Amino acid sequence: MIRNWVKILFYVVLILLSIFVWEKVKTLSFFKADEVKTTHNIVIREIVSLGKMELVKYSFRDVVEQEIIRDFLPDPKAILIVQGVAVGCIDLSKITEKDLASSGDTLVINLPNPEICYHKIDHSKSKIYKTDYAFMNEAVLLDEAYRKAEEQILKSALDSDILEQTKKNADLILKPLIENISSKKVVIKYPLSGDLKRLK
Repeated sequence: MIRNWVKILFYVVLILLSIFVWEKVKTLSFFKADEVKTTHNIVIREIVSLGKMELVKYSFRDVVEQEIIRDFLPDPKAILIVQGVAVGCIDLSKITEKDLASSGDTLVINLPNPEICYHKIDHSKSKIYKTDYAFMNEAVLLDEAYRKAEEQILKSALDSDILEQTKKNADLILKPLIENISSKKVVIKYPLSGDLKRLK
C-alpha cells in the first residue's frame, strides 16, 4: 500500500517537474522567433497602411515680378502676389521587415528619409497685382511668372529646413503611434548617407 502511494507521489512530482521545465524551456529564444516575426508583420502592415504621411506644411507668400525683354516695343511686365504651400512627408509604404529590429521591450525602426511630397501655388489666394504692356503676351507672361513662383516655393521650403522639421515631427507624431501599435518602446532611425530628395 505504501509502495503504491510512493509510486503515485513519484509520478505526480514527475508531472509537476515536467510542466515546470516545459514552461522554462519554451521561453527560450528558439521558441520566440515566430512570435517576434508575427509581431513585426503586424507592425509593418499597420505602418505601411499609413502610406505617405504628411508631417509638416509650410506656407509662403511672395511678390513675383516677371518681364519679357524686347528690342523695340515696350517690355511687357507683370507683378503677382503669390501664396503657396510645401508639404514634407515620409513614405511609410517603403518600410520592409528588414527595417525593424527588436531588442527586449524596444523596437528599432529605420524610416525612409523625409521628402517634399508636393509644393504648389494656391491660386485662390494669389492674385495679379499689375500688368504693363502685356497685350497678347499676357498668358505667356503669367504662366512664366507662376512657374518661377512655384520654383521659389520649393527653394524657400528647402532653405527653411522643411526636411529636418519633418524628421522632428515624425518623432512627435509617429513614435507614439508605433508604440501604441507594437506595445514597445520605439527608437526611430534614418539612413546615414544619401541625399534627401523630393518626391518625383
